[in-house]
Amino acid sequence: MLTRRHIRLKIMQIIYALKISDFEYTKETEKKLLESIDSSYNLYLILISLLIEILNRAQAKYLISQKKLLSDQKNIYDNKKFIKNQLLNLLKSDHLFNQEINKRNSNLWDLDFKYIDLIYEKLIKSELFSDYIKSDEISFKNDRDFVAKFYKNIIATNDKLYSFLEDRNINWVDDFPLINTIILKLINKSKETNSKTYFLPKLYKDNQDKIFAKDLLKKTLKNYNDYNNEISKKTKNWDADRIARLDYVMLNMALCELIEFKTIPIKVTLNEYIEISKEYSTPKSNVFINGILDSIAKDFIKSGKIIKEGRGLQE
Repeated sequence: MLTRRHIRLKIMQIIYALKISDFEYTKETEKKLLESIDSSYNLYLILISLLIEILNRAQAKYLISQKKLLSDQKNIYDNKKFIKNQLLNLLKSDHLFNQEINKRNSNLWDLDFKYIDLIYEKLIKSELFSDYIKSDEISFKNDRDFVAKFYKNIIATNDKLYSFLEDRNINWVDDFPLINTIILKLINKSKETNSKTYFLPKLYKDNQDKIFAKDLLKKTLKNYNDYNNEISKKTKNWDADRIARLDYVMLNMALCELIEFKTIPIKVTLNEYIEISKEYSTPKSNVFINGILDSIAKDFIKSGKIIKEGRGLQE
């Protein structure tokens, strides 16, 4: 589920927080990293469960309308097609998914139901909903496509919802784009009959990613002073106070990868941190980081400090 870039971001955040607080690595540091990574899965569950709660709200509204307890008779117009949406009902009946939510205590919506109402009201007033209700087509594909558009255009763009979730967990700010992409991919590829764990993707692609996360954190912090010495040799003409502290963190992580992770190609490491710097540091950081890393990498290859295993990795 998580990409290595996302894992790198989580590590960058942990190291940055440690360095501005002058703390060093402990076992608690590793625990915080793993909890931060695991929290991404909670966000995933919460956002999927939001779809289920929207369906529940629509079903409740429909039952009330049938009993004619609503003063506004326009609400009887009917969300009947919506409450029969095959994909949403598939999610609602997914026992393993609901068990996981209960196990992690990830259902926020019982207490914060106003956000369910917020999303539901925005949905039923949308042209997307109107077109869907009026359409005569009844198929799983049509239902699935509607849910994908609903998620992409109404849920994923709702600022109030995301402000609420950000207040619950500040680490989720950087998780939203990835989690939204994962959810949309799962929705778009969903079938009438999915595997039992289809909507419960693995947090890590494999165990190696979890090992990578722990090792990169620990080894970067262990060698931080040594790596900073190497960086200082290449930044003599730079005012140290004007170099963003986050850039130092990224440079240290990159040097750790170059030296300690022998199966990761040099180009992959350089490209990853250049791209991360474009989004998370100063406007000129990517040029700065590219130049420093390229220079150090060339020196380390010559001196034998960087040795990569496998054909084509020593580039």
